[in-house]
Amino acid sequence: MPKKETKVPGRSARGPAEGAAAPKFELESDAGQRVSAKDFAGKWLVVYFYPKDNTPGCTREAQDFTKAAARLKKLGAEVVGVSKDSVKSHGGFKEKIGIGFRLLSDPDLVTHKAYGAWGKKVMYGKEVEGVIRSTFLVAPDGKLAKVWRSVKVDGHVDKVIAVLEELRA
Repeated sequence: MPKKETKVPGRSARGPAEGAAAPKFELESDAGQRVSAKDFAGKWLVVYFYPKDNTPGCTREAQDFTKAAARLKKLGAEVVGVSKDSVKSHGGFKEKIGIGFRLLSDPDLVTHKAYGAWGKKVMYGKEVEGVIRSTFLVAPDGKLAKVWRSVKVDGHVDKVIAVLEELRA
């Protein structure tokens, strides 16, 4: 008999749902400082998970968020990028392409899993386990205002800004 899936309020099959409390985190930044969800209390926060530093899609995504930094700041939002890469790798990546926000290292995947940004996905027709490119818009009250899963890089940052503008109107 198949095991029945238990529904947890505020969670989808992949992680927390919109309206749920954003998972807490405390991770080391590219500068070697501890960064916590508490540091952003009362602010809008864009948390995006990406697979790997210095890869084409991840580079474009970081560049897009960097280009949009002034617009996001004007809307009262900060951005953090999260991957399992090391602090050293993040530092080099940030310097190489001029990233304008903090990159956080989650080598143990605790934060990835809490947000549902790690799991099974299909890559080149084969099922693998890995990072699921995802973005989470955390409202000043600490709840998830919007969740994007299995993100396509091109045009994504514009979608994030459009939702933020709509929510702040």
